[in-house]
Amino acid sequence: MQIRVTVNGRVYESDVEPRTLLVYYLREHLRLTGAHVGCDTTTCGACTVLLNGKAVKSCTVLAVQANGQEILTVEGLERDGELHPLQKAFWEEHALQCGYCTPGMIMTACELLERNPLPTEEEVRKGISGNVCRCTGYVNIVKAIQSAGRVLAAQKMDPHNQSEVVPSGN
Repeated sequence: MQIRVTVNGRVYESDVEPRTLLVYYLREHLRLTGAHVGCDTTTCGACTVLLNGKAVKSCTVLAVQANGQEILTVEGLERDGELHPLQKAFWEEHALQCGYCTPGMIMTACELLERNPLPTEEEVRKGISGNVCRCTGYVNIVKAIQSAGRVLAAQKMDPHNQSEVVPSGN
């Protein structure tokens, strides 16, 4: 089946089998390996991407369901070689150990911060509750998301800031 999707701002046209999951389309067809395959049951969230600005677990979305849609993966967050504030915050706050969950956590956090730029600790924990990390205990993940939220909120408030903020897909 022929599909046309916009991934990280670039249009792709591909012939895919109707049963191909979005995570495998991204990884195998487009060679975008940031979305990890962890469970195939929506339990872990390692495969999370943004589909039209909404966080979805790409292990349960068919590639054909994404036809005509906009997809943002963790690879699409950086701009001109500069890490996105969430990526920087995860590094600076030591919010990763093995890193397997990190792309999904970051993409989930992107949607959260778009809806709620300055979330409380409780709101962050609720917002990422569909993502599992077996290494960190979440403390530094929460700190990183809140730190990035402050940076992004400051960027939006500064009219002289020319930095590009993550597109919401809307």
